[in-house]
Amino acid sequence: MTDALKRLSDEGVAIWLDDLSRKRITSGNLAELIDQSHVVGVTTNPSIFQKAISSGEGYEQQLADLAARKVTVDEAIRMITTADVRDAADILRPVFDATDGQDGRVSIEVDPRLAHNTKATVAEAKQLAWLVDRPNTLIKIPATKAGLPAIADVIGKGISVNVTLIFSLERYRAVMDAYLTGLEQAKAAGLDLSLIHSVASFFVSRVDSEIDKRLDALGTDEAKALRGKAALANARLAYQAYEEVFSSDRWATLEKAGANKQRALWASTGVKDPAYKDTLYVDDLVAPNTVNTMPEATLEATADHGQITGDTIRGTYEQAKAELDALAKLGISYDDVVQLLEDEGVDKFEQSWNDLLKSTEAELKRLAPEA
Repeated sequence: MTDALKRLSDEGVAIWLDDLSRKRITSGNLAELIDQSHVVGVTTNPSIFQKAISSGEGYEQQLADLAARKVTVDEAIRMITTADVRDAADILRPVFDATDGQDGRVSIEVDPRLAHNTKATVAEAKQLAWLVDRPNTLIKIPATKAGLPAIADVIGKGISVNVTLIFSLERYRAVMDAYLTGLEQAKAAGLDLSLIHSVASFFVSRVDSEIDKRLDALGTDEAKALRGKAALANARLAYQAYEEVFSSDRWATLEKAGANKQRALWASTGVKDPAYKDTLYVDDLVAPNTVNTMPEATLEATADHGQITGDTIRGTYEQAKAELDALAKLGISYDDVVQLLEDEGVDKFEQSWNDLLKSTEAELKRLAPEA
């Protein structure tokens, strides 16, 4: 069942699971996926934690203890989520050691309510790194305008980062610039660059969802012909940008000092349109030194019938650019789409966090000992 997953790994694509829950940890499921399905990392986000903790499975005792201590709801959530990330990091530690720190990593996101506050994001990233206290953690920082200087600052302090919610090519280049700036700051501070790692999470399926909606509204044959092409084109041009930046003289200086490339990570790879094959954003985004973080359904689909045929990115850049140009000719604004998706992404994570606050607060009240 895992031949396709092995082929994907052999092509240089690290397979990460886009999900985490205490049940997945304690049941042995995560260890099983690492052992049998070539999973070498885990990503989380506020929506994933909201779903996991709201299910209640495995969290009752810790919630009762937190209620007895009368902690705030914000502190309770941080204690719960960092505990899960710490345990997952311990399970993945052998992978981390075997890959010299490149994989075997677990991501945890800064409070999404801080997405537009640089100083608070930096402070939160430092706090999360301290709380989890595992070398194989990645702190997730959104690629908002306020997030960019925070990324450079946090990298400069030697903390490894997963940059999330990247939709546009321009913003992706700014993210890579922030990473290099952070490495330069770390180097000036005398830090060991070889210990700093980063991935840049470039979101995929949401691009098709939004652009397909606009194409459907046009309803022309030209519009129909472009359905399902924008997300892959966007991601492939992102890899072209990655190749350019990480072959520059600026990068060469850092690489000589021991720095690691910031890998492109394909996020939001679960297919949302049933008209498309369910492994579309895996099969068609294969290139060396990348990461694909998949929801479990996509992981299982890839294992069952994924078609991994080698590199499906390099050599496609002219076609990808032509497809994005064709959208512009139809009046679909790329800049408008990517800004909308970034705004929606921040809002969705903030809403999930607020839902998590409410449900956790209700549980703390229910479990609080009587006075």
